[in-house]
Amino acid sequence: MLRLSPAGWGTAAIMAPHDALPGLDRFLDELYVTDVRMARDEIVRKATAAGLPATTMSRLDALPEGEYAYDEVVEAVRMIGD
Repeated sequence: MLRLSPAGWGTAAIMAPHDALPGLDRFLDELYVTDVRMARDEIVRKATAAGLPATTMSRLDALPEGEYAYDEVVEAVRMIGD
């Protein structure tokens, strides 16, 4: 289980050592509290407000326009990196 440092320590506090996209999983868990689909622009806007690291933001910025379910975002950003 990942333990988080106190709030205010920056995005490094939410990174798992093996996480290729720092903060993405936690961000998506908080973003998708229901089974709703979200527009790419809304995902990027909220990711920016959450202060995700540049590597993660660059993948989210590269998502094609459209609406995404949780699992579709995960799959799409991982494919962008391949």
